[in-house]
Amino acid sequence: MTARKKIFILLPDGVGLRNFAFTSFVAIGEKLGWEVVFWNHTPFDLSPFNFSQIKLQGRIRSKTDLLKRAKIEAELDHFFRKFEDSVYQTYKFPTSNKGVKDLIKNSIVSSLTDKHPGEEGLQKLRKKLKASERKGSFYEHCKTILQKEKPDFIFCTNQRPAAAIAPLTAALDLNIPTGTFIFSWDNLPKATMVVETDYYFVWSDYMKMELLKYYPHIKPEQALVTGSPQFEPHFDLTLRQSRQDFFREHNLDLSKEYICFSGDDKTTCPDDPQYLDDIADSVKKLNSEGSNLGIIFRRCPVDFSDRYEEVLTRHKDHITPIAPLWKKVGENWNTILPTKKDLALQINTIIHTEAVVNLASSMVFDYGIFNKPSLYLNYEVENKEDKSWTPQKVYNFVHFRSMPSNKAVFWLNSKEEISEKLKYALSATTEDLEETKKWFQKINVHPPQEASERIWKEIENIVVK
Repeated sequence: MTARKKIFILLPDGVGLRNFAFTSFVAIGEKLGWEVVFWNHTPFDLSPFNFSQIKLQGRIRSKTDLLKRAKIEAELDHFFRKFEDSVYQTYKFPTSNKGVKDLIKNSIVSSLTDKHPGEEGLQKLRKKLKASERKGSFYEHCKTILQKEKPDFIFCTNQRPAAAIAPLTAALDLNIPTGTFIFSWDNLPKATMVVETDYYFVWSDYMKMELLKYYPHIKPEQALVTGSPQFEPHFDLTLRQSRQDFFREHNLDLSKEYICFSGDDKTTCPDDPQYLDDIADSVKKLNSEGSNLGIIFRRCPVDFSDRYEEVLTRHKDHITPIAPLWKKVGENWNTILPTKKDLALQINTIIHTEAVVNLASSMVFDYGIFNKPSLYLNYEVENKEDKSWTPQKVYNFVHFRSMPSNKAVFWLNSKEEISEKLKYALSATTEDLEETKKWFQKINVHPPQEASERIWKEIENIVVK
């Protein structure tokens, strides 16, 4: 009898939970005869889901963190020079200079960045990242687990966290094949590739082209086009509620049609409360003209600020907040983790609203699956929170260049045109949403509900090889 193949699903942080723990990904693998073990570096306990898990104990070395920061800076500088495009400099986060420690760290990062220009310098930084982690106890801990468990494949759910370097380097040193999933559609131009693996699982041919463009040392056969499992729950009929049940649970008015205002975090959109205020004013205007509309406000899951309270109080007759069901298990943003219940909440919010309004969100694809329109906010508000911020900064990002045409969304270019555009979007036909569908097909290989199956197929091919 052939021994079962074993896979370690590496969760270096919580963002992979939604794609790989809360979908049918594990069930599909087990059906194929795999022993699936979560290599869990998050504070989230997977045992209530009856998943096999091994908790990872340890943290990255301080030197590794500085090298990671330098690699990102050097990579963005390299992209800027190579592609002669200033957009790459806008991806840099402002550094903190609050104390002597910060000043010393920033000085080290700047020095490392300057000393490692171009492809050759970046290759040296990649080697230094692995070499740094090999000197730490976290690496030894990972290596000991791998020597004991002997998995056939390590699948990393996210290419961004430095916490994934030690486990993946230990696997490399033990000749265990590895792969990583590129977590989001906007990640590659932002220099978020912190790990190195044998294979890279990407959403589409478009993302594969991006991967090879930004990382020419990666060979085409290492990039595997599978799609993202994040869209699979939209097709799971067991997660859906009836309109009556959803409205009753959230105290909504059955006589109304609702639109969803999907919030961003404060860094992405500091003017969100003002935008929500403008949308509410426009809904009031439409209702005075005979419409019967309401707004469901879904805030960004990692935004626990009180910045919306004034607007929500003022428009309490028109806005119903429905908070995401994420779990806060620590103080940092990456310890605010998704839950399976929130998957159902998000899907039912989409099903039972007629359109979504936001700034530059990938919710355009979620609503597009259900043949529903998205409206993108694209104007300066009157009382700006941050005078230097503009929505155009976000729309200039590289991933928006994938849009087949401006007709993929409805653009709200001023407060004055919201009512008219909203009315038009709510009467949109399938033909009006054709460009939205083209965009989604470009971004994520279709059919979207088969991503997990495609990932497993590629993993099986790798292990057989």
